[in-house]
Amino acid sequence: MRTEKKIKLKQLRRWRIRKKVSGTAERPRMSVCFTNENIHVQFIDDVAGKTLAATSTVSKSTPDREKLSANVNSAKTVGSLAAKAAMEKGIRAVVFDRAGNRFTGKVKALADAAREAGLKF
Repeated sequence: MRTEKKIKLKQLRRWRIRKKVSGTAERPRMSVCFTNENIHVQFIDDVAGKTLAATSTVSKSTPDREKLSANVNSAKTVGSLAAKAAMEKGIRAVVFDRAGNRFTGKVKALADAAREAGLKF
């Protein structure tokens, strides 16, 4: 029962965030997804419905991907790699979509690393 309640509360947070956050071509949505083992980041243009850039702990372009998992250190690495991938596509400013996760720990580490690498949000 506790797990079902946590899932429902996270879904409510996700809907509340997505109601307000939408990406455009000039300022795409930076969507983060945390699983038990991996971290995924996408830059999405919601108007056109296209992913502009993406990176994760399992993408082939990620260095030392065998050592990365879903922890704070890996979140910092993926955050900086995501910012570099966005800069290569000409993306400078984004809207951050934390997908219902609380802004602590891994989410905060990923966001701070992306900001340090040059993204504005």
